[in-house]
Amino acid sequence: MKSTLAPVVLAVALALGGCAGAPGVPSGAATISRPMSDTTPATPADARARVHVELGMAYFEVGRYDVAIDEAKVALTDSPSYAPAYHLLGLAFMYVEEHGAARENFERALREAPGDPDFNNSYGWFLCSQGQEREGLERLAVSARNPYYRHQTRPLTNAGLCHLRLGEETAAEAQFLRAAQADPANAQALYLLADIAYRGGRYEQARSQLIQLHQAHGPSAASAWLGLRTERRLGNADAEASYAAQLRSRFAESEEFKSMTQGKFE
Repeated sequence: MKSTLAPVVLAVALALGGCAGAPGVPSGAATISRPMSDTTPATPADARARVHVELGMAYFEVGRYDVAIDEAKVALTDSPSYAPAYHLLGLAFMYVEEHGAARENFERALREAPGDPDFNNSYGWFLCSQGQEREGLERLAVSARNPYYRHQTRPLTNAGLCHLRLGEETAAEAQFLRAAQADPANAQALYLLADIAYRGGRYEQARSQLIQLHQAHGPSAASAWLGLRTERRLGNADAEASYAAQLRSRFAESEEFKSMTQGKFE
């Protein structure tokens, strides 16, 4: 199943061969550490590097991956072993689809800080996206069980997406439920829970998840379309008409609106 929402890989805002094998998961699992983003830089050089990484991450979030890469490289001139700079390079190279460089930099970040939950989350999703789902799930589990991580919902959501890639819908649903419990406003988890429930014929459950999602965020084209089809299955004509009106007024350029006008409800 292809998600309509991006994986949760970022350690801010919100989660995406050419070197030796990845650092072993057991060492990462045994090392529990706070995210480096939550700690004070150890040296003046690290403090200077951190400024460049934070600036680079801001550029990364708006899609300026080239500038993010440049800022990470500047950070490494200040502090050649500064793990967050390698993490930023991994993220940026992942998004420009330079997968070998992404892998190399994620692995370097984890050699420097094997227990960092942000790094394990990002690398875990990268592995899932590269067809190494089992290895990715191990990394995501390391991240999710870190007691210092304030964003546990991210690796849990990514684990759900990883299970979907394997066709393991029951396991995926369990992860999305945990993610929604960790953050009741997690739009991605709520949408995917509703989608799984809908496809399983559990229309009341799908409706409940969509109500929670829309109360927190308002509808997207995808969630309004899922809501319309759910209410159609439940025989709620007024609610179906309300979703149709939202698609018409707010998402008239979307593929979902096109499907509605063509009567392609499934």
